[in-house]
Amino acid sequence: MSDRPPATTRADYRWFIEIPTRWHDNDVYQHVNNVIYYAFFDTAVGRFLVESGVLDIRHSPVIGYVAETKCQFLGAVAFPDRVTVGLRAGRIGTTSVRYEIGIFRNEDETAAAQGHFVHVYVERETGRPTPLPPKLRAALQPLRVDAGASAREEKVPAEEGGAEGRHILSGTRSPELGEPGEHGDGECGERRG
Repeated sequence: MSDRPPATTRADYRWFIEIPTRWHDNDVYQHVNNVIYYAFFDTAVGRFLVESGVLDIRHSPVIGYVAETKCQFLGAVAFPDRVTVGLRAGRIGTTSVRYEIGIFRNEDETAAAQGHFVHVYVERETGRPTPLPPKLRAALQPLRVDAGASAREEKVPAEEGGAEGRHILSGTRSPELGEPGEHGDGECGERRG
């Protein structure tokens, strides 16, 4: 028995962006290379934040650090396919957000890939975790999913990895953000280590 979740559909997501594939996205196996999917994730989340008016890339006092990403590959995408990225907020915590993402090929209704992307929000000046600004929290509300445990919002005590707990930044160790494999808000992503 597999613990792999079933493929998501377009109906499972709240916000969409179309991203064209490029000639150089294909690898030697004639499909889009796995690292490009993470660029799709990053582009979708970044575009949503900028278009929602909650991120000024150069000046926002609060920014999101990527704490964790995961992608399940369910079908091939290749140039010159068009990719539509679906976005939803699986969990909105005190200092972090788990964005859930579906990658759709051309007009397919079922995801060719799906995954998540966790941002821990920090003060730009200090790099220290900080609560989500109210404007960001409001922009995320339409992205929320209402079913299942991933949609619940709860406060997790610091001793259980909550807002004052330890955080990760791209698998590197930082005294401010803690050990690799850990991040704040407890259930926001998959725990490792």
